[in-house]
Amino acid sequence: MIVDTSALMAILLAEPDGDTLARMILRASAAQVAAPTLVECLVVAIAKFGPEGGVRLYELLDALRIEVVPFDGRLARLAGEGFEHFGKGRHPAGLNFGGCFSYALARGGGEPLLFKGDDFTRTDIQAADAAQGG
Repeated sequence: MIVDTSALMAILLAEPDGDTLARMILRASAAQVAAPTLVECLVVAIAKFGPEGGVRLYELLDALRIEVVPFDGRLARLAGEGFEHFGKGRHPAGLNFGGCFSYALARGGGEPLLFKGDDFTRTDIQAADAAQGG
């Protein structure tokens, strides 16, 4: 399972569906986040909580056993294709810059994506859901 910023931040911010999302990650056989997605999460967490935000985010990654995956040229190409086909201002999915990184990792590995919202439902990416166990 690939984890998007929207899911990680919902957990970190203790949103109503945060516990459900965390359980889905823990039930998955493996969970990954793209390195640039982690940077996006860090920016949001630090803006919200100050320096403690980064500490909280890394503790969450450890607790949920989420692996950080390096972002290479192949994934960059897939992220660009994601924007070309599903990007903001180009398609109803409206993927933003950060969303393209999660899109690329999910598409490149053929893995389902855990996210909040409906943007990715309008793409060709498989959504992670409770029926899949993650």
